[in-house]
Amino acid sequence: MIETKSYETIAANVAAVRETMGQAAQRAGRDPAEITLVAATKVQTSETIRNAIRAGITVCGENRVQELVAHLEDNAYEGARVHFIGHLQTNKVKFVVGKVDMIESIDSVRLMDAVEKQAAKVGVTQDILLEVNIGDEESKGGASRQEILELAQHALQCPHLRLRGLMCIPPAAATDEENRAFFQETYQLFVDMKEKLGDNDPNIDCLSMGMSGDYPLAIEGGSTMVRVGTALFGARPPWHPQG
Repeated sequence: MIETKSYETIAANVAAVRETMGQAAQRAGRDPAEITLVAATKVQTSETIRNAIRAGITVCGENRVQELVAHLEDNAYEGARVHFIGHLQTNKVKFVVGKVDMIESIDSVRLMDAVEKQAAKVGVTQDILLEVNIGDEESKGGASRQEILELAQHALQCPHLRLRGLMCIPPAAATDEENRAFFQETYQLFVDMKEKLGDNDPNIDCLSMGMSGDYPLAIEGGSTMVRVGTALFGARPPWHPQG
């Protein structure tokens, strides 16, 4: 049984994370208001999500399609925007497109085309981020650095997609120094991509970097969105899918 986290606990954690975000922004000479806190709600109950939104969370990030569908049926996200932040299979696109405000994990032309086709079918313009595999990990999703510009150019040819920027997940075992380098590299990729696309698309304004263990470094590195789960909700219980 997954425990529901109380409003009081989550509110205290949200305040602590926002304070840390503010300190990191200050160190980087940035306005904290530029940075969005995305609550990574993986393996959380619908009531926990409602408590997080009551505590001031404005964006929830979901990793698994099965959980997304269940929480949507529960109307758990009312009052917040929803991002899909996990690996997305092409056969699950229909459950996500038009149901979330942003898909942060587009990493191939094949997936992009599937999202475009579904967005056209349901009559929406779907916001997307391109996921870059910044650590070149074979076991992890994401496009290579070399593929990002080609993917970005393809996205601009898709009338039902709106490219908003990049997302990355550095290797789990990376040190702080390594993470700094990964975030700086991703930021430079973001800047280069905008420049090579003509720097005339005001929609490309999102850089989703940083999780519970490294979000201050990500903010110092230029992140505009941090995806935080454990620091808000505590250690995750094991996930046992139903059925």
